[in-house]
Order: sequence, then structure tokens, then C-alpha cells
Amino acid sequence: MNREEIEQTLKEIIVSSLELEDVSPADIETDAPLFGEGLGLDSIDALELGMAIKKKFGIAFSKNPAENKQTFRSVKSLAEYIERTAP
Repeated sequence: MNREEIEQTLKEIIVSSLELEDVSPADIETDAPLFGEGLGLDSIDALELGMAIKKKFGIAFSKNPAENKQTFRSVKSLAEYIERTAP
């Protein structure tokens, strides 16, 4: 899977796993923050999203909250992490 395909898959996972009714994958900007002022996700969303990404890509996330905050900053940062760590 190339970067663009990973990013598109992540956007689809975000919409489907979090059941975002008023958002389509096309609405999610690759560089936009996922939490706070961006997409507005919260910590519960992060857990659900993490589980869905782990299931899809077979990766594990760090036990370090600061590292995970950087990883989950945007679709782009998640895609970069997946590229580095996916089997």
C-alpha cells in the first residue's frame, strides 16, 4: 500500500469506526489535526480509532502517551507511523 492509499484507508476507518454521520472521508484533510480544533475527536475516539487501525494494519502503538499524541496528530502522521511499523 502506498502513502496515498494508507491515508485514504485511514480516513475511511475514521468515518466508519467512529460512526461520523456528517463527515465523509473526502471531508477529512490529511494535515488537519484530528483532536481539538481539527476534527474534534476526544480520548474515547482515540481508543476506538487505535483499535480499528491496529486490526486493519496489524500494528501496535507505543505505551508512551507523548509519542501517541504525535502519532495521532493527523491522518498524515498516522500514515507515516504505519509506513514505518507495519509488517
